[in-house]
Amino acid sequence: MPAPLPANETDRLAALYELDILDTAPEKDFDDIVALASAVCGVPMSLVSLVDADRQWFKARRGTDLTETSRDISFCSHAILGKDLLVVPDATQDTRFAGNPLVSGETGIRFYAGAPLITTDGFALGSLCVVDSAPRRLDVEQLQALRALARQVTSQLELRRYAVALANTTARLQELERRKDDLAGLVGGKLRAPLKLMRTYLQELGETGTHDLALADLVGRATAAHVRGLTDLLDHLQSLADAGHGSDSLHMRQIDLTKLTQRAVESVRPIAATKHIWILNHADGPALPIIADPVRLEQVLMQLLFAAVKYTPEGGRVRVGTEIESGPTVRLDDMDMPDGLRPDLFPHLYYGAIANPAVVPGPDRGLAVAKRILDAHHATVALSDRPGDGTSLHVVFPFAENELELVGV
Repeated sequence: MPAPLPANETDRLAALYELDILDTAPEKDFDDIVALASAVCGVPMSLVSLVDADRQWFKARRGTDLTETSRDISFCSHAILGKDLLVVPDATQDTRFAGNPLVSGETGIRFYAGAPLITTDGFALGSLCVVDSAPRRLDVEQLQALRALARQVTSQLELRRYAVALANTTARLQELERRKDDLAGLVGGKLRAPLKLMRTYLQELGETGTHDLALADLVGRATAAHVRGLTDLLDHLQSLADAGHGSDSLHMRQIDLTKLTQRAVESVRPIAATKHIWILNHADGPALPIIADPVRLEQVLMQLLFAAVKYTPEGGRVRVGTEIESGPTVRLDDMDMPDGLRPDLFPHLYYGAIANPAVVPGPDRGLAVAKRILDAHHATVALSDRPGDGTSLHVVFPFAENELELVGV
């Protein structure tokens, strides 16, 4: 049976369309996530499914050539109605799906598990789902990993929107800088005389209450001659007010970097566990106050940790800690393994985030986006790689103002 519409369907669709993700080309970041979901859950099919008004469209897919299906027969349209996993062990035994053509037809779906992709504003855009043609159940570790991978998908989508917004803000500021001379010319030159006339006339009118026809006529002619200049001045001032203050701007406040890093580690730990990768969490020291957007920065740290897990051989070790270097610092060490195997993180960080951090489709676009968000936080990124030690990433933030009150995150 078709799923009912969510109560917030109009706003949910608006949030989906703002991401500008529908009908875009495949990307390795999302393809890697569905590949890992299939491997973790031991199923042949996995999808990043986004639920549109009348269809579900697959941003990433594994085990099928379909790119979309009708929303009426979509399992994911049911998954977005909840806040946690929707698990269907045997679709033929579930009254919602037994008559579904995806179950009764050639596709023969029996098992489905979908984790809703919920934005930080609470909108379920779709789901990360795994599918099989045989009934099955997932263990607790697999369920936790599926939830964690769904959070990675949502973080990827949101960080890209914010990176584009930041790029647009930078472009606006650069345009304002180019127009600064025009603004100075308007205020200091062309408009000074008519503004002075207006002030004189209004002052005299206020003091005497007498309407001076000659002066009023002069003011009227001067104003008419400079209406365009006054309009340009207002446009310049409005641009200054708008730049960097849109709804997609970063929301900066004072936070504890140590606590934020701990949260990012715990978000990625279930994914690491599926590859038997040990995350050594040394982010347990004193509070390190910085000025940051806590939501976006946590997503960035999750992205960096996920990259470390993704590019580390099974059984590897990743060490994460916070400390003081030239400023509050997050240190991520992707450690070499005792048998001589080395993680493959360094080239992805270097070429994806440092040497060419462009927000364009590519094999490591997520890392490039993370670097752009770090740049907006005025963070310094240092990267090293030494045989025997492994890859080490240091992200150093400016010190927060001492007089600001520390707010927990």
